[in-house]
Amino acid sequence: MKLSARDVPPYLRQPDPAAAGLLIHGADPMRVAQGRVDALAALLGPDAAEEMRLTRIAAADLRKDPALLLDAVKAVGFFPGPRAVLVEDATDSLTDTVAAALAEWREGDAQVFVTAAALNARSSLRKLFEGHGTARAAALYDAPPDRGEIEALLGGAGLTEIGGEGMDALLSLSRSLDPGDFRQTVEKIGLYKRGDAIPLSAEDVAACAPLSAEAALDDVLAVVAEARTGDIAAILRRLYDQGVQPVTLCIGATRHFRTLHAAASDPGGPARGIGKVRPPVFGPRRDAMVRQAQRWGRHRLEEALTHLTDTDLSLRSASLAPQRALMERTLVRLSHLAGRGR
Repeated sequence: MKLSARDVPPYLRQPDPAAAGLLIHGADPMRVAQGRVDALAALLGPDAAEEMRLTRIAAADLRKDPALLLDAVKAVGFFPGPRAVLVEDATDSLTDTVAAALAEWREGDAQVFVTAAALNARSSLRKLFEGHGTARAAALYDAPPDRGEIEALLGGAGLTEIGGEGMDALLSLSRSLDPGDFRQTVEKIGLYKRGDAIPLSAEDVAACAPLSAEAALDDVLAVVAEARTGDIAAILRRLYDQGVQPVTLCIGATRHFRTLHAAASDPGGPARGIGKVRPPVFGPRRDAMVRQAQRWGRHRLEEALTHLTDTDLSLRSASLAPQRALMERTLVRLSHLAGRGR
């Protein structure tokens, strides 16, 4: 039976205990692994491994000895409770083996859990699960979690009071983090808000969200655009501690100022110019970029791009000058340039 995209998340949170098995496949290994963890935990409980109610079989071992799967499905456990057999990284070469186990499956046997990379519609393994009477097939696509999934994660972290701005911030954050990092962030938020009855706010999310290189770059550019020269060194140290290189920083700054220049040069004004940016920018970042384009103006943005281009050439040359110092000097110059427009 094929699960629709809408039905996959709730099924992974509460698998059918009477099903013969479940196929989880998708292009993102992290999503597949997380789906498998969720489904097995919901079906078997937290002590399945210690109670030997979960059997893992590598796909390579199953190819060498196809009988391993059926033996594990029919084995009688020492502890009461549901059982499962997990086959990871399966391909269509195992279709016949899995089909034989599903054909012999009876109520009370271990469920057959199979994970795989993305399988197209012609995949024999996918067709096997989609066409089976009680087995399920769940395709996981590279799409950020929807509001319902986020609410379920928040509930699992003990959070029930969610403000509108807090949910909007989480939805935005889910689009920039991979599933594992987003789940860890939600768990961190749960610990952060434990015992706090005030609804989750956007500020709470920002306090717990991992600082990405992109976010730190936005901080640097905001400081430069607002002529807060004294804050540049501290933010640069934070960026460099994350492994960001001066060349990468220069490229990001150049891209940002080119976007501002295009917006400032738009006949319809900076707001309309920012609206033409692809990929589009939304929310507070869009508002900040509109303000920066208005504050700088086209001519000073051209001067800023000249400084950045010269710095980029120096960073890529055979110069022995310290690269971090070169980049910091350029940002200080840009900050002074912004201050002249006040």
